[in-house]
Order: sequence, then C-alpha cells, then structure tokens
Amino acid sequence: MNYSPIHKFHIPVMGLAYTIDSPIKVARFGISSVISIVEDRLIEMMRRHYYPMVNREFQPISTHEADYRAKRITDYLNLVNTIVQEQVEKLRKAAFQAGSEIEKYFEMLPDESKLKQLYLQMSKTDNQQEKDKIETYLRSQIRAGSIDVNIMTKTDRNNYDKSGVQIDNGSDAVAALRGYAKSNLTNSSVVFSAGMNPRLYNYLESCNEFEINENGGFEKKIIIKVSDYRSALIQGKYLAKRAIWVSEFRIESGLNCGGHAFATEGYLMGPILEEFKSKRQELIDTLFEIYNAALLKKGNKNLSFSPPIFFSAQGGIGTHEEDNFLHRYYNIESTGWGTPFLLVPEATTVDEATLKLLSNAKEKDVVLSRNSPLEVRFYYLKGTSAENEKLLRIKKGKPGSPCTEKHLGFNTEFTKEPICTASRRYQKLKITQLQSLNLPEQEYKKQLNDVLDKECLCVGLSNSVAIGYKQTFIKKLNAVTICPGPNIANFSKIVSLQAMADYIYGRGNILTNANRPHMFIAELLLYIDYLREQITEKYHAEQFHKMKKYYTSFYKNLRDGITYYRQLPILLSSGKNEFLKGLYYAGLELDFLNYRFSLTEMEEATGITK
Repeated sequence: MNYSPIHKFHIPVMGLAYTIDSPIKVARFGISSVISIVEDRLIEMMRRHYYPMVNREFQPISTHEADYRAKRITDYLNLVNTIVQEQVEKLRKAAFQAGSEIEKYFEMLPDESKLKQLYLQMSKTDNQQEKDKIETYLRSQIRAGSIDVNIMTKTDRNNYDKSGVQIDNGSDAVAALRGYAKSNLTNSSVVFSAGMNPRLYNYLESCNEFEINENGGFEKKIIIKVSDYRSALIQGKYLAKRAIWVSEFRIESGLNCGGHAFATEGYLMGPILEEFKSKRQELIDTLFEIYNAALLKKGNKNLSFSPPIFFSAQGGIGTHEEDNFLHRYYNIESTGWGTPFLLVPEATTVDEATLKLLSNAKEKDVVLSRNSPLEVRFYYLKGTSAENEKLLRIKKGKPGSPCTEKHLGFNTEFTKEPICTASRRYQKLKITQLQSLNLPEQEYKKQLNDVLDKECLCVGLSNSVAIGYKQTFIKKLNAVTICPGPNIANFSKIVSLQAMADYIYGRGNILTNANRPHMFIAELLLYIDYLREQITEKYHAEQFHKMKKYYTSFYKNLRDGITYYRQLPILLSSGKNEFLKGLYYAGLELDFLNYRFSLTEMEEATGITK
C-alpha cells in the first residue's frame, strides 16, 4: 500500500553521517528522512553502535565475505526498520498526557491535518466515552515516516576480486542498490542524485522489488533528484523503457543547496518549478505510455491508470511563507528542509564542536569550494577540523590525505589504478609535475591551489557521528568536514525537533537573520556571483572566447528569470516590496556584469533597453 506523506516536509540526505540515523530519531513522528548508503564502513560502525542499544548481539560483516558491501547495507536498513517499528508500537501505547511522545506526534502535524484537528477536538471534550473513541482511532492512524536512502550516482567505483578481475555487478553504487533492494523496508524510496548512471539504472531491471504490485503500488519506489524539467524527462523515459516507474521527482536548486552543487545554465528555481507545474500531466502521460508498453512487453501487464508521481522541492527554503508558497502555487507535495535541521540534534547527528561552528556561521563562512575530488563544486563550511588538518599537512610539506576508503578514486592521470585527487599519493605526483612545467608564477599558484584544495570527503563527512557516539571510524583520523548550504547563515539557534516543525508550519520563529532575502532572490544572487566568477577566471584567457556563447545564454536565462519573478504573485503583500526591490538591484548587478564584459547586445538578446 502507498501512503501520502504525513508531514508536508522531509529531511534530505546530508553528508554521509549527518542523516545516517535520522529515521531512528524522527520516523516515529511521521517525518521522512534520507540515509546515505555510500560509505559501507560507516554503516558497519552504525551497526556496531545500535545492536547493543536494542539488546542484540552485533555480528561483524567482514570485507572478506562475498558481497559484503550490500550485506552491510541490507542488515543496517533492516536494523533501522526494526528499531523504528518498535518505537512506533511503543508510541501507540503511550498515554495521552503532556510531554508524552504520542502528544508530540499529533502536536507536530500541520494544522490542516484531519488527524491534528481530531486530536485538538479530543483535548477539548469532557465526554469520556467520546474521548476514548477518538483516542482509539488516533492510535490506529499513527504510522512512521518513510525510511529512504540516497545513492549519489557518480560514486560508482569499480571493485575487483583478489585476482584483479572486476566483480560483476560489484561497483559501489550497484552494490548499494542491491543492499537496499534486499532490505525489508516497505513504503520506502531510493533517491538517485547527481545525474544518470546507465549501469546503475540498467541494474534496476533485475530488481523485482521495484515492480508494481497487484494493488497498483510499490513496496520500494524510485525518486530522482533533478535540477530541471529536461533532466526529469530524459531520466524518466530511460527508466520507463525498462519498465521502471519514477514515483517522485525531487527538484533541487542548482546552487542554493548544501553539499555538491550542480549549477544550471542560469535557469532559476521559480521558472523551473513553473515548467514542472505547467507540464506536470504531460510528463506523467508521456512516461506512462512508455512504461505501460514496456510492462506489456515484459510481462503482459496492461495498466488502465498511471501510478502517481509526486513532485517535491528543496534548496534554500527558510520561512513558512516560502514553504507554503511552494505547496500552494506550484502544487508541491513535499518540501525538503536540509541545512536548518543540522541545528536540530533530535533529527541529525553533528558532533558538539561542529555544531558550535554551524551555529556561529555567517555568510562569509560558507564557500562554494573546489574541495571535492569529484571535480564538482562543493559547499563547504570554513574553520572545520578537516580544513585545519589539511592546512597543517600542507605547512609540513606533506599535502594530501591517507586514502583509506577509495570511494572517490577515479583519477588515472599518473596511475593505472584509479586514485583520489585528495590522496597524498596523487597530490605528490601532481605537484611534482607542476614543478617541472616552468609555468608562469601566477598560473603555477592557481593550479597548485586547485590541487591542494581537494579534501578527503569519505572520512571527513563520516567522522561527526563517530565522534558523537565515541566510535572509531578510521584510527588516527578524526577530522570533520561539513557541507551546509548558504542558508545556514540565517539560523544560529540550536532547537528542538518540535520547534523546527512549528517553525516550518508557521507556529513559531527560530530565524536569526530577519533581513535574509527571499529564497528566490538568494538563489538569483548566487547565480550572478557564479557567472561573475566563471567569466573573471577566463576573461584574459583564450577560454573566454570559446565560452562566450555559454555566458551569453547564462545571462539571458537569468534575465528571463527576473522577468518571470516580476510577474509572479507573491503571497504576502508585506514582503512584496522587498522582493521587487531585491529583483531590481539584482538586475542592476547582472546588467553591469553584461556591460563590463560585453556578453550580448541587450536590446537584441533580451529586448531590455540599457
């Protein structure tokens, strides 16, 4: 059976560790969250941590076992599911009294929820018989939030047996998918992020766990994280041809997000959501036609009606008004609140030192770095223990990290075996090469910095939970990396889960920067900064002329976005003037950038006079 979401928001995946056990913290309250299943050693550590807590014996799964990676993931997800189900049963039996978890469950629901309204009705009635009847019904309606998993499709390193032969279906992402598929999770989803991976998507064909059941639903569902409509259409079609249905498209801002940032060509969140809104049924009908034909070919099934597709959105949401607008105007079913939840210890796992750093973070402290070995831009909080450790290694003349996990080892510039660009081995080889090239000093420093920026994410994004739970992840490696979105600068209070839910639903205020721009304006400014950076870096080089067409298109798309926003009905009249003022000044900044670098003749390209 497939259920609609209990809450109107979800907690997206964050880092490797930060949401690794979020379902154990929040699922019993009906809140959905996403676990990263990239790092199997981290998952093994979590198994070691949680088995004793439920009075069960921990049995290690050795790396010498066949398919150990998938087995670790399956067992951890089963363990999480068992814990959550036990929590839910306990919650159902709790007394309706102040401070109890069952009252917390209903108090956190959105005000328009029928269950919330019934709960409030029960608390006001003096008729004991009616109260008992409502209590019984409310208990029967309690259910857990979805326990979802995330696979970043780019983290798909090949693995080999002892003889050096590549293991069939043994790559990191494929093994992770198999681990999830074999788990006993139901009404759950796997989220694919970072673009299409044909090998991974093709493997789905062999997983009958994702097939439609006789009730027209799915025990395990597919969610694709996308940054534009075209990506949703391409990936949806690819899977539909293989009789795989996408149950949700999770639309994320290209730049106003945490972690890895996949900037669009200047396409902004508002216009992207508008396209999904206007083409929603067209997308569903297109995918259903392909999917139904594939089903018929594969197993003689012929559906009369399309399975549902949900549409969710995330990236920089910061107020109830913004959240409500996404639901009401764009018909979004669920919104992702990521970065603010890093300040909610009841929901995410962040060590104390990093939590303090997050709560003190200002706008200048979050940078769109080049620190990721994936060569994808990466939001990064400065001043972490990982950054300090990296700088100390550089100072000692020993740059690079020991590469223990190798999940991001894809570079073969100097070696036959792929290695990670954050590793000590790669950086030593690359710096030696740079020193031999006799480059101009400025160019040498730039390329050297690009090398030295790279940071070990496998360990850095895992260590917070190891420190918090006093577990050992990798011996003698304790540095923490954290990757909040720019939105963290607007929040500094460490708050309870209930306070955060109340804030999302407009029942309280935890915002510490009352002057923050609207999420659409914030994203627009990020894109203008990004365009400026890209142009400035290449302006005096030959690449600028090769890229000018791209920059011109980027500029025009931003200009089109501003025009779209000017016509957008903003719900709150009190915020409309500020929104329009933000658009005006952003437009001036963008046009000055165009004027400075002569990207395009404005009248011809946009119809806007100078």
